Amino acid sequence: MDLQLQKKEFVALVEDYKQIIYKVCYMYASGADHLNDLYQEVVINLWKAYPHFRGESKVSTWVYRIGLNTCVSFYRKSKNRPEVVPITVDLEDFAYEEDKTSQLRELYRMINRLHPLERAIILLWLEEKNYHEIAEITGLTRNHVAVKLNRIKEKLKTMSDS
Repeated sequence: MDLQLQKKEFVALVEDYKQIIYKVCYMYASGADHLNDLYQEVVINLWKAYPHFRGESKVSTWVYRIGLNTCVSFYRKSKNRPEVVPITVDLEDFAYEEDKTSQLRELYRMINRLHPLERAIILLWLEEKNYHEIAEITGLTRNHVAVKLNRIKEKLKTMSDS
């Protein structure tokens, strides 16, 4: 494929899926600068993988999978650093969030306290992905997704009660 055409197609793909990329990055970011770093890392990894995308899954599934893998890897690397930065949520900083209610802010605070894989699963569920799609993106079995999702919901309910 012609490199210029490939670049054009890729830019259009990133534009079409930027909301998904931001949402995935947001779940792992500890601030606006961190969000931008994560977003850039995801786009770089998408570009590296783009020539190898075979179309065997939906583009959104592919974008989620690369985005989540990038963010989890980035999270693990930053977790090993001696300085710990607490995760703070300020939805006012993010233009892609339309509903800025206090309940939504609290939900995101609770989600940010979850394990990275749990965050990924609940994010995909909130994006109305079905169990099969979540399994495909995360690499888990459909049954494992169902069990984990029920546990995550219970964990979030417990957090909200306390």
